[in-house]
Amino acid sequence: MTGEGYLTLARGAEARGEFEDRRSRFIAQLAHVGGEAEAEAFVAEVRSRHHDARHNVPAWVLADGRERCSDDGEPSRTSGMPVLDVLRGAGLADVCCVVTRYFGGTLLGPGGLVRAYTAAAQAAVAAAERDGLVVEMTLVTPVTVQLPYALYDRVTRLCADAGGKVSDSLFAQDVQLTCAFRAGDEARFVSSVRELANGEELARAGEPRFAQF
Repeated sequence: MTGEGYLTLARGAEARGEFEDRRSRFIAQLAHVGGEAEAEAFVAEVRSRHHDARHNVPAWVLADGRERCSDDGEPSRTSGMPVLDVLRGAGLADVCCVVTRYFGGTLLGPGGLVRAYTAAAQAAVAAAERDGLVVEMTLVTPVTVQLPYALYDRVTRLCADAGGKVSDSLFAQDVQLTCAFRAGDEARFVSSVRELANGEELARAGEPRFAQF
């Protein structure tokens, strides 16, 4: 993914969408996954849930750029790829979508299948957006600050002024603050703390990672 961030579903969330064409039912199930193993586990769970269905078509996209899809017995490129294209088009990552098809007795043809699998996946994405399940992941840099109590109020103000958030506070002989900043914003805060401490390095920036901010 880009350094700008990406959209995903909240951890533990699942959204569903349905589409019907000539009595064939297409049920899309969309969930957050943290990696390939979680994606495969979700696919297996849906297959178990709908063991009586003719097809369970999976597609998943991870934040590291890996992606996979399968037609699960449908004609080539009529199902898995359209579902994957919906996930890509929505800007989603770290998600898996499995579209279950219950056959209605009438062949839909390649074009009809593409439309149906696309519509079901789009319905699941729309349901996730409607229910507030979509979250933004941003590249975030943590900064740890070890400071005397006397500077606590001023440092928390500097954090807020630089667009950061205090994510944890530990009060012992000194105060240890863990702050979070959108990647790049932490430099201003570290510099301000150094100036406040007359050149002493009280703030240490960690490695940036993707997180909700």
